[in-house]
Amino acid sequence: MKDEILYRVQKNFPLVIKPFEHIAKELNTTEDAVIKILQEEKENNIIRQTSAIFDTKRLGYKSSLVAFEIDADKIDDAVIILNSHPGISHNYERNHKYNIWFTIAISPESKSNLEDTIELLSKLTKASDYILLPTLKLFKISVKLDTTNKQDKKEKVEKKKFKNIELTPYHYKIIKEAQNDIAIVSEPFKGIIEKLDITYDEFFQALQDFQDAGVMRRFACILNHRKAGFGANAMVAWDIEEGAEGERIGEIAASFSAVSHCYLRPKYPTWNYNLFTMIHGKTKEDTQAVIESIQKEITYKSNMPLYSSREFKKIRIKYFSDEFKQWEEKYIK
Repeated sequence: MKDEILYRVQKNFPLVIKPFEHIAKELNTTEDAVIKILQEEKENNIIRQTSAIFDTKRLGYKSSLVAFEIDADKIDDAVIILNSHPGISHNYERNHKYNIWFTIAISPESKSNLEDTIELLSKLTKASDYILLPTLKLFKISVKLDTTNKQDKKEKVEKKKFKNIELTPYHYKIIKEAQNDIAIVSEPFKGIIEKLDITYDEFFQALQDFQDAGVMRRFACILNHRKAGFGANAMVAWDIEEGAEGERIGEIAASFSAVSHCYLRPKYPTWNYNLFTMIHGKTKEDTQAVIESIQKEITYKSNMPLYSSREFKKIRIKYFSDEFKQWEEKYIK
């Protein structure tokens, strides 16, 4: 039952007054049982956070994947600087010449642009070289770890059409609260609606509007991959054709359930890979099996599995917080 519950809360989290009661009815158990299991998994650090997951770019932030080449004796100092940036949510050491990989987002109110911020970070960290890898085409972003070992190996990735929304101060207040981790209690949203002085219906309608507009990708529990038993997670980079053929290949790769992220990114003279697939496996054998399955279905020139040897940072960005301004006041003169 625990595995079924953990898989369920990673999907479309029920946006109702008593979400755990809703889940309990689906799984033919009790609300108390669901809450007890999830509270235990939170205490065990298997559940990292339960919150709204917002789309960085649709909130006006500029973002990119970045790879730095940093000498081994400079990594520890470099990590302190990189991790201090509130827009860096993921930061790993990987098995490549480009050994430090991180994602960064820049606030729409920033006094610097993305490229200049990366250049500044490269100087502060004494990086020998770096490449900027923004998303050219997004095929999939949805982390759902198969804790049940019962899910299909392939899944249909829906192409969504989003509605337009003009974000107002009212919306921003809700975003600031909905991005925070909720407590695993019977009515987890009660504190939010009381703080904002709105009704449950108003809160849930706003979240639905965010989702319809692509501003919110989903509301879900995020698991700690390694603690949940998924210790062999590889970012696999592929050298594939560009243009329409590349997009067709990307769609095929994204259809594998073990692939949580799938993007097209630019190539460089020092980096000849343009399709990125993040694959989650419990063992390297599991991950390799997924890679081999993808290999059988796509046309590619070469690929490179990049395993993370160290995880330096993995958080959710706090949107519209003062931390961005404070960082820039410290480092940008």
